[in-house]
Amino acid sequence: MARTEFYNDPQAPKPNSIVVAVTVFVVDDLGRVLLIRRTDNGLWAIPGGAQDFGEYIAETAVRETKEESGVDIEVTGIVGLYTDPKHVMAYTDGEVRQQFSICFRGRYLGGTPTPSSESSEVRWVPRADLDQLQIHPSMRLRIDHGFENRPAPYIG
Repeated sequence: MARTEFYNDPQAPKPNSIVVAVTVFVVDDLGRVLLIRRTDNGLWAIPGGAQDFGEYIAETAVRETKEESGVDIEVTGIVGLYTDPKHVMAYTDGEVRQQFSICFRGRYLGGTPTPSSESSEVRWVPRADLDQLQIHPSMRLRIDHGFENRPAPYIG
């Protein structure tokens, strides 16, 4: 299902849902961040997705990272909470979702970056190369916050 993201756009459709979702900031031993190229919008992003019933939110982070990237992680902390009401995603089925995402910090345990039905490419990206990739501003904010190693999670 395709999606269109609206960010600070007065012409954006009004949201009709909020879904608990996660993203996961993971770096390898060389300090490169794990990125996927999303199949729904073609943009680069950190792994993530919606929480399933019966699942702890940290389990969502581990599961979504494995599903989208082939990489095993453990959750080690929280980068931030991202709830900007001016960021909405419109899906082709009519859902218009207001952003609600907990960005976790994860530690790489193993696995080989492998594409999935949700990711056409998966790779470890050096921080210096981020400006060369198409990354949505809200996702770039999470990545930048992850690299900052803030003493407390971002809340916004």
